[in-house]
Amino acid sequence: MQKLELWHNISCSKSNSAKDFLDKNSYEISVRDYLANPPSKVEIEDLLTKLNISIFDLVRTGEEIYKELKLESIKNEEKLIDAVLINPILIQRPILVGENKAFIVRPPARIEDIINSFI
Repeated sequence: MQKLELWHNISCSKSNSAKDFLDKNSYEISVRDYLANPPSKVEIEDLLTKLNISIFDLVRTGEEIYKELKLESIKNEEKLIDAVLINPILIQRPILVGENKAFIVRPPARIEDIINSFI
């Protein structure tokens, strides 16, 4: 199996559920606390390519900071990426990242199917 990385937020129940499944089933993955170790712009762009989505689909619109900053008014992808770089809490989670593709693991029950797609 290819090398996998879980973009994880320890405060998120869905993220913890995915991590618990991976740990319980002895999958060898690296775990990235993306709040403590925020991604660079290049990493965000690479992630979007692997997910095959735009930044608009990666952003958590329910976060308070999204509303406070009035990010719904941003129509330019680069500007929204810049906002995410400053506020990584806006990134959907958890995300399982492989060499050539990635998946947002929602709902967490999908994780086994997602893992199998990396094999």
